[in-house]
Amino acid sequence: MTEKPAEPTLVLDPSGEPTLAPAAVQPASSPGTRVPDVLGAILRAPFQARTWKEFAYLILSFVLGCVAVCYLFFGFGGALYLSILLVGIPLLALVLLGGRVWGRVYRVLGRELLGATVEPPPDFAPQQGFFGFLKSAFTDRASWRATLFLVAQSVLGVVVGYVLLTVIAVVGFTAVSPLPWALLDPVQVDENGVEHHSLVQFGSFYVDTWPRALAMSAVGIIGCFALPWLIRAVCWLHRMHTVHLLAATPRDHQLAELRASRRAAVDDAAATLRRVERDLHDGTQARLVTIAMALGRAEERLAVGGDARDLLADAHASAKEALTELRELVRGIHPPALELGLGPALETLTARCAVPVTLKVNLPKRPSPAIEAIAYFSVAELLTNVVKHARASRAEVSVLPDSIRTITVTVRDNGIGGAPRPGADTTGSGLTGLAARAQAVDGSLNVHSPAGGPTVITLLLPTAGPQ
Repeated sequence: MTEKPAEPTLVLDPSGEPTLAPAAVQPASSPGTRVPDVLGAILRAPFQARTWKEFAYLILSFVLGCVAVCYLFFGFGGALYLSILLVGIPLLALVLLGGRVWGRVYRVLGRELLGATVEPPPDFAPQQGFFGFLKSAFTDRASWRATLFLVAQSVLGVVVGYVLLTVIAVVGFTAVSPLPWALLDPVQVDENGVEHHSLVQFGSFYVDTWPRALAMSAVGIIGCFALPWLIRAVCWLHRMHTVHLLAATPRDHQLAELRASRRAAVDDAAATLRRVERDLHDGTQARLVTIAMALGRAEERLAVGGDARDLLADAHASAKEALTELRELVRGIHPPALELGLGPALETLTARCAVPVTLKVNLPKRPSPAIEAIAYFSVAELLTNVVKHARASRAEVSVLPDSIRTITVTVRDNGIGGAPRPGADTTGSGLTGLAARAQAVDGSLNVHSPAGGPTVITLLLPTAGPQ
């Protein structure tokens, strides 16, 4: 027997989705050798936990679907009826938002019974005020999609579910029909007045003998082995229905990321204000108090004809130190070198770095001031990380156009690598803050830092800021 590589086969994963199984080398065989596998799957299906879970889902879906139909009918119907009194509009908003609760229930059922784990949409975030709440409710896409799910569920869960549950009941009764036929002794009378010991009849054909009763039971038993596949087909529709209408959409992900980046930008601005306040209070303000006290003492000496040159010298020195601190503080808020452009500002920054830095800047079009500030402070933070953590002997900084509307800012070093990804900072490198700052303007940050190096961190920024 020769061996040949097997072709990838289409199988169902735990969630019931079709997927390609990896190919393996297996003995060459005829197609008929797969029959035992198919037959085994058919024979095992009625006894598998998945079948019974999906059957339970169908029952719960039918019951909840009936309740959902009443919810939609009385909720929206009552709201529309009361809208003439201006009471129905808030009620309609609440009924619409109630779809989110229904969606949460069906997501739990889908996860526990169908194996369909879907990410929920972002929480409802109403605007301030009564009318802001109404506007947010009527424009909430997740609520409308959940309501559409309930409408579709009235067909799939109630109508299709009722038909399928009826078929299951009939098939199950057919499989066990010899028991009630033998124990209950049913009697049917034909049109000629003749009694038949029969449980069911088909026209003039009566199931009134053991062979006929057993034959009917055999048909029911065969149907029991076919039912799991019918149940799986309907539950596959339920699963797709849940995934497409109750899961978070790409737009939901984008809005969540946008909100997170905006929060990060606000937190970053607040942290900057606190730092400026602390530096002014602990540094410059203390210097100015010292100058004022020295000048006051000098004035007193001069009033009595004394020598105040030493006090004036101290005040002059303190004034120069205060000016230096103010320059550093202003540079931390908005570097004066940025007035000349990002290239000259980075030249000044890299020249002060403790590690030799090679700089390459090629910007055919100057970015907006906000983008230049983000790029400058990001490079400053990354070069600080190189000096503190990378153990590098050299670094490279490049600012190049990526497209008409975007630029890439890359910082590379030959250090030990191992920089954490954004969101997993354990060394205080601040990459999470840099990523949030980039996301606030619809940019991104990518970290490539294998153990042993090199580390390459790339910022992708729009030239004109967020759209």
